[in-house]
Amino acid sequence: MNIKIPDTLDAWNAIGTDYLPGLLGMRFRKVEADEVVATLEVRRALAAWNGYLHAGSVTSLADTCCGYGTVRGLPTGASGFTTVELKSNLIGTAREGIVTCTARPIHKGRTTQVWDAEVRRESDGAAIAYFRNTQLILWSKA
Repeated sequence: MNIKIPDTLDAWNAIGTDYLPGLLGMRFRKVEADEVVATLEVRRALAAWNGYLHAGSVTSLADTCCGYGTVRGLPTGASGFTTVELKSNLIGTAREGIVTCTARPIHKGRTTQVWDAEVRRESDGAAIAYFRNTQLILWSKA
């Protein structure tokens, strides 16, 4: 598997258009090796039946931010990555507006990367969730 790493923010936003990030409406504001920032507009399709933002929507946003950061910082020669663990603490929610996820690495090794992410309401900065995400770095077998 060869990963082409996008070189502009527009390219990062475009790469997920036909996949889950596009389906959910994620918009990336920053994709760097040490920080990823993305937003998601709260809408009915992303909510649970009670009208609150679904935990799966929040988790998908955080996991995607950590994944884009991992791709951006893959070690030379790596063929890809996969999420092997995701821990989430959901402590708030939203019914409307924009939520923002910021993800940062806490460990970047040759075999794993560990990222922390937090999701907050953009309107008042209130925390919705905190995440820890472990990525396994994949290497081609020759």
